[in-house]
Formats: sequence, C-alpha cells, structure tokens
Amino acid sequence: MGKLHVDLFMTLDGVVQAPGGPDEDPEGGFPFGGWQAPMFDDEVGASVDEGIQRLDALLLGRKTYDIFAGYWPTAEIDGEIAEIFNRVPKYVASRSPLELTWAGTEQLGDDVAAEVERIKGLHDEIHVIGSSDLLQSLLAYDLVDRLNLWVYPITLGIGKRAFGEGVIPAKFALDAPPLAGSSGALVLHYSRVPGTPETGDMTDPAERSAE
Repeated sequence: MGKLHVDLFMTLDGVVQAPGGPDEDPEGGFPFGGWQAPMFDDEVGASVDEGIQRLDALLLGRKTYDIFAGYWPTAEIDGEIAEIFNRVPKYVASRSPLELTWAGTEQLGDDVAAEVERIKGLHDEIHVIGSSDLLQSLLAYDLVDRLNLWVYPITLGIGKRAFGEGVIPAKFALDAPPLAGSSGALVLHYSRVPGTPETGDMTDPAERSAE
C-alpha cells in the first residue's frame, strides 16, 4: 500500500493560503498572496525538489489543479519539475464537472476516502500539494501518512489554516532531522503513527495526593 504525503508551506499561525502569488487564491479577500516568495531560500528549494523526485502521483484539489494545469504543461522554467508533474498520474478531488486538459488526469468520485484508498493501491508515494480545502477531508478521514511542513517565521492572522475544525485526534512522529533554511524557515517531516494523543497531569504528585 502506498503512502499519502501532504506538502504544506505554512506560517507560524498555520496559514497555508496562497503562498506562491497574489492571484493564487484570493478567496475571502486574502491580502497576503505570495507571502512565501520573499523568504524562499536554497535549503527550502532543495528539500522541495527532493520530495518531488520521489513522488509517483499527484492528488490535488480543484483550485490547485486549475493553477497547475494552466502552468506546468507549457512551463519554460523548472524543467525537471515540469517533466515529473507532466509524466505522473494526476488525480483531482472535485464534485464539479471538470475539463481535464492536463494529460494523465483523472477526476475522483464523490467518496473521497474510498478513492484515496484505491489510488494508494496503485502508487508508492502520492503527494498532495496546496489543496487546503481537500486537506481538511483527508485529515478528517485519517488518510494522511506523512506531513511535510515548511514553516515560516511570520504570522498573518487571517487566511485558510492547515488544520481546521474537522481534524481528528492523531499522533505523528518526527521521522527526519529538522532542517533550517537561511530564511528562518523550518522543514519538518512527520509520519502518522498508531493511536491518539494521551493526556496526563504535570502537577506535583504530592500536591495531587493532598487534594
């Protein structure tokens, strides 16, 4: 069974909306589109490239698919990334009719959980890039096997968050050494591990026994 990786560029307060450019996702009047661009550094770039080299399929939400399909098939820069993205199968989760202009694209059915389990059986490493709305469903259904996080030292206060109200209690383990970029960004890789978070009591045992 393959693994589902989620790749997220996020702020300290968990905002993942429109890191790449002002027109990427202006929903809700988001005024900070392109917030990542001034802080993108070589270390972050290398870690992103490493993940792209491993993937053998993409799973995208509707908005991210539209952005990618409008750019990567004719991209004149980032040639190696373009070659990979254009070559691997693409899956789009959307309930709306789609014109699948990007070669190698399949629209998933309405049952997202069943469809993701199906494509996990077809590929070794599927990556979700962006797709913040789709991410909420993936987390709610406990379908995410690994979180690849690029966390930037800014807060925005508004915008779509990575982890919304539907997130289930779950445990993850750091499975690679953290990497710090020259911009101050941290690269963190967490894999899903069995179980749910435990609770405890950090007060002094003597104080607890006296109550």
